[in-house]
Amino acid sequence: MARFGPVDGWVGRSEFEDYLPVMAEKLGAEGLLEELCNGFRLLADPRRGLITFASLKQNAAALGLEGLSDGELMGMLQEGDMDGDGALDELEFCVLMFRLSPELMAESHRVVDEALRHELMNESVFFF
Repeated sequence: MARFGPVDGWVGRSEFEDYLPVMAEKLGAEGLLEELCNGFRLLADPRRGLITFASLKQNAAALGLEGLSDGELMGMLQEGDMDGDGALDELEFCVLMFRLSPELMAESHRVVDEALRHELMNESVFFF
């Protein structure tokens, strides 16, 4: 699993290492999602099937996050916890990993903008 660095507020920005774009380029979309799912399984509590504070703390070194405090780890969970259950399911984890990758987010925005422009240019119906 690649090392994902924390975002502002967790650890100094100089420690951020964003390998997700490199992985995306080498693995393609399906390969990247498969790798993210593998990372989720690595971090998840096997009984609950979720990444909990305890499972994240226990397995943080696998992501190169061994130096983070309990508060920083809790901040990561809270950042990704969209349903408010205090843990991350697979979808929440994948969304968080994309959000932590500024380069991938910029690329995603570029692709969406390009697709919208293409749609608008090929649209034969005009709305007034």
